[in-house]
Amino acid sequence: MKKGFVVLSIGLGLFFTSCGTAQEEEANSNVNTSNPFGLFEGEEPTTPGKTEFYEPVPPRVRPGEMGLPPSDAIVLFDGSDLEQWQSSVTRGPAEWILNDDGSMTVKDKSGDIETKEHFGSVQLHLEWRSPSEIQGSNQSRGNSGVFLQGLYEVQVLDNNDNPTYVNGQVASVYKQSVPLAMASVPSGEWNSYDIVYHKPEFSDQGEKIKSATITVLHNGVLVQDHFEILGTTEYIGWPKNNAHGDGPLILQDHADESRVSYRNIWIRPLD
Repeated sequence: MKKGFVVLSIGLGLFFTSCGTAQEEEANSNVNTSNPFGLFEGEEPTTPGKTEFYEPVPPRVRPGEMGLPPSDAIVLFDGSDLEQWQSSVTRGPAEWILNDDGSMTVKDKSGDIETKEHFGSVQLHLEWRSPSEIQGSNQSRGNSGVFLQGLYEVQVLDNNDNPTYVNGQVASVYKQSVPLAMASVPSGEWNSYDIVYHKPEFSDQGEKIKSATITVLHNGVLVQDHFEILGTTEYIGWPKNNAHGDGPLILQDHADESRVSYRNIWIRPLD
């Protein structure tokens, strides 16, 4: 994606109005393309036009209606098929269960599934549901996970009346960041995750020079606020920071009959 300005609207409307042509000409003549905001550079301006600019104009994107994806999103799952996905184990066809209601459900012990396409920095939307029939406890109730670049997990878990370690509860960055709130709906109802993720950066020598960051809204509630991910989200041991490129989006089969379902998955690359 070209560098410019990105507007993320989740339940909010943002509106811009322009001034006259004279102001536009004054502002555009002062735009520094390497730093278009020109913040705190040079002599302090004495006219408003010196701190206003009109280029580059953000591309217009049509928001989705009633939970549908925006016009520039890549639809990863709309309920019709699993063509965008493959088994993480065999790299063959994804074996999860397609349901008549437009969702898919983990097929127990069939393995994780992953997107065939690889991604870096993204905006991601998905919806998930734990079974209405309560089964298991702690980490064995409605457990799945969403792995950005195949390495960094946002936990999916039925935490309703089901305490567990807080850095492994629903909407945690697994074993790294406790969510700011527990925003789950009752078991058997649909939850949503809206995620903004920026990938880590590595030097030519393979050293991490910038951490990945993640923001998560769970059912519209901010639960991860630009958290700097420490490294891979490990079940045992410390986070790892080996250099890597783009990776798939992975959905986890926890292999304990958790039977988590997913629907309405779309993604917008931000690179």
